Amino acid sequence: MRGERSAERSSERARSGAPSGASALTRSRVRLDQPRQDRRKLLPEYDPEAFGRLSERVARFLGTGRFIVWMTLVIVVWVLWNIFAPDHLRFDRYPFIFLTLMLSLQASYAAPLILLAQNRQDDRDRVTHEQDRKQNERSIADTEYLTREIAALRMGLGEVATRDWIRSEFQDLIKEMDERRLFPGESDEGDR
Repeated sequence: MRGERSAERSSERARSGAPSGASALTRSRVRLDQPRQDRRKLLPEYDPEAFGRLSERVARFLGTGRFIVWMTLVIVVWVLWNIFAPDHLRFDRYPFIFLTLMLSLQASYAAPLILLAQNRQDDRDRVTHEQDRKQNERSIADTEYLTREIAALRMGLGEVATRDWIRSEFQDLIKEMDERRLFPGESDEGDR
């Protein structure tokens, strides 16, 4: 019997790829080069983004005048029904405890949904702020680069012959040539 069990175990190890002399410690070791196997979870899984979008829609609706009008109508109909309806059709007597319970229940769900929607908005604002900050940094870097380039161009223009400078040089040459024509002997001797 024992021989059969050990033969079965060794054949199972051979099929699973485990070494035949592997200890219990080696077999239970987690392999980091392979993805984990899915485990059963006690709580149901849900998509947090879908839940967040739903909470934003609910919070957006709770912040409208339409919600206030509908809530007011429901409360007025509730109170009027439970005051003026026949006794056997009334479901919430004068202190309106069930109405208070329903309003408390609505408030207990509305507050966390509104907070969740605000947290999601804060996260979006934080991301937008970070993107704006990075864009501002890029704009400042670009502006500084362009400022340096313009300064370099201005410095380079100091060494470049401009049209006005060339005109003034030509005018000086023309004057000098005119003077040489008027006084030909003096200018030739001055050049030597």
